[in-house]
Amino acid sequence: MASSTEQQLLKVSMLVTALLATAGVAFGLYCRSQSIVFDGLFNAIDSSMALLSLLVARLLAKGVGRRFQSGYWHIEPLVLALNGSVLLMLCAYAFINALSSLLHGGHALVFDGAIVYTAVTAVACALMHQYVRRGNRVAQSELLALDVESWWMSLSITSALLLAFVLGYVLQGTTYGFLTPYVDPGILAVLTLLLMPGPARHVVKAVSQILRITPSTLDADISRLMTTMSQRHGFEAFSHSALQVGRGLFVEIHIVVPPAMNSWAVEQLDRVREDIAAGIGHAGPNRWISVAFTRDRRWL
Repeated sequence: MASSTEQQLLKVSMLVTALLATAGVAFGLYCRSQSIVFDGLFNAIDSSMALLSLLVARLLAKGVGRRFQSGYWHIEPLVLALNGSVLLMLCAYAFINALSSLLHGGHALVFDGAIVYTAVTAVACALMHQYVRRGNRVAQSELLALDVESWWMSLSITSALLLAFVLGYVLQGTTYGFLTPYVDPGILAVLTLLLMPGPARHVVKAVSQILRITPSTLDADISRLMTTMSQRHGFEAFSHSALQVGRGLFVEIHIVVPPAMNSWAVEQLDRVREDIAAGIGHAGPNRWISVAFTRDRRWL
């Protein structure tokens, strides 16, 4: 059900984003607005990434295969890293263009057309943000979480543009009318700087998963759990490794048991495994846990 919801939401998001991207580039060229063109390109890239996310979601729904016997979890952070990197480069390029325009005196803008476009787009972004966010309460998907943030970023962009264009429209014909050529590149420069941290966070998180860096909180949680289990059952020692790749959680634990547990039946050991798994949490098809018992410390 969660997988089906995820794919349906990604389809709707991709379609709406593509429509907004086309409208954004067209209206941006008509109104001679760099910021609206940026908004359209942002949505175009977002639409492409939504399509890629949909393909990844379908792969993840398949589970394991002969060639990918641990599943397709490693593909998810690759997509997130690509998405975030492209958005970062777009923001950097737009900021440089905006700065260049400011240094050259700005440019004229058709404010009335720009106001109509941004008002309609802001409403559409707000509706999609709420729609995808509610749907992700069921799906609990990293891909949809990124999509929710993308819609919030789009809403922030268009809302800021709307306010700036209304201000520029009001300033026309006043003593501050000389400022109107700077409205479009100025708001674009500010927006790109404010938007960069969002994709940057996703890139850092995705790259850490690609490099197989264990989250410190996950490592600490398992260490505390195994310390408690050792005190309860008298384990002589233990070692563990944990990995978070996309929505996949992989945990491997090796335990040196005391001599008193030599006579334990398999059922008793399985109950210990169940207690460990319950302590780790995240139950479901995305969790892989291996617990091994030994009397030889060399296997740690």
